[in-house]
Amino acid sequence: MGFLNLFKRSPDKSGSGGTQSADRGIMVFDNTSEVIRAETVIRENGWRVRVMGPPAEIRTGCDLVIEFPLIEHLNIRRLLEDAGVEPLQTVPVTGPLLEPVDIFFTKDFGAFLMVRAANMKITIDKQSSVIVNISGGGCPDVPFLAMEMVGKKLNDAPRPCSIGHTLCGYALDLAYEEIQRQYQCLQ
Repeated sequence: MGFLNLFKRSPDKSGSGGTQSADRGIMVFDNTSEVIRAETVIRENGWRVRVMGPPAEIRTGCDLVIEFPLIEHLNIRRLLEDAGVEPLQTVPVTGPLLEPVDIFFTKDFGAFLMVRAANMKITIDKQSSVIVNISGGGCPDVPFLAMEMVGKKLNDAPRPCSIGHTLCGYALDLAYEEIQRQYQCLQ
């Protein structure tokens, strides 16, 4: 254990699934747009990362951070530099005070399942997978997103990121991915 575990290599670019905290780091950015751009660049190059809420000890104003496999820090950092989106700081997750906060909240209402990501919520009928509600946020595209998605099955509804262009659309897309994952687990 200890210091040498900081250098333990993951067998692939699978991110933080099941790794110990010393194997993970978090990248802090100036604003949410940079987090979205960085996440896209990193994922397009084969790494699985998670967008999380920042721990209070390193919060800078942006409500999101990227959790990544620490062993890949230099590769990911170079990739982001080439893309012109550099984090303000990178911090290894060395203890519970630096654990990023999960931005998802799930509520099971019996016949319905709701997932909230940041301030956006999506609710489905568990039996039919029909989206029954979209709510939250304050961005101008939220009513449009709701109009385009409510009443459709999860697999038939458009991805929020394909029709929304705001932070609320991004947060709803995260909730959409999570509710799809949870719905598949119910089947």
